[in-house]
Amino acid sequence: MENKLVYTGKTKNVYALENGNYLLKFKDDCTGKDGVFDPGENSIGLTIEGVGDVNLRMSIYFFEKINAAGIKTHFVSADLDNTTMEVLPAKVFGHGLEVICRHKAVGSFIRRYGEYIEEGADLPAYVETTFKNDDKGDPLVTKDALVALGIMTEAQYDDIKDMTQKITRIVADDLKEKGLVLYDIKFEYGYDAAGKVMLIDEIASGNMRVYKDGQYIDPMTLSKLFFA
Repeated sequence: MENKLVYTGKTKNVYALENGNYLLKFKDDCTGKDGVFDPGENSIGLTIEGVGDVNLRMSIYFFEKINAAGIKTHFVSADLDNTTMEVLPAKVFGHGLEVICRHKAVGSFIRRYGEYIEEGADLPAYVETTFKNDDKGDPLVTKDALVALGIMTEAQYDDIKDMTQKITRIVADDLKEKGLVLYDIKFEYGYDAAGKVMLIDEIASGNMRVYKDGQYIDPMTLSKLFFA
């Protein structure tokens, strides 16, 4: 029986499985502008052959590590031949929420708060949340607002923050062993039927800002270095 397509995303398609789980099909499409890759862009800018494969490989690697650490994720299994990943069903918060953990002050953080901090300065695993809304430029949202809007409970927010800092440490330590420094990373979360928070989506090079010897490493180069 043909799997039912339920969602067409920028970099992945989502299919419903008969067992109640979902199948993510990774694509070679990348976000960017004018043919230049940019993980922060909201539209598809180019297609890079093999990017779906490396994104899936990195996601498998980290999901297995995070699950082994006792942190709940949606990862069930993967099929590299078909570039697919089976995942547990999860509801997203609101219309989608991104959670960023920052070890260094760069990007939008420095644009907002540059008068108070130097670029590249250390941050204490700082966690921030933004709504996924291209038209509004992914606006920042506070814990109090998320609770007041009924998007999540205080307990769910606290779980997300705790999980984010733990997962970021796992990723950062792994990269450090390869001589790479994690500046910041972006995650997505959902929750199961009981309201339990879980890490969803992917953990790929396009979702993180990584430096080596003070130089920014673009995501495709990062993937090659990671699996070298």
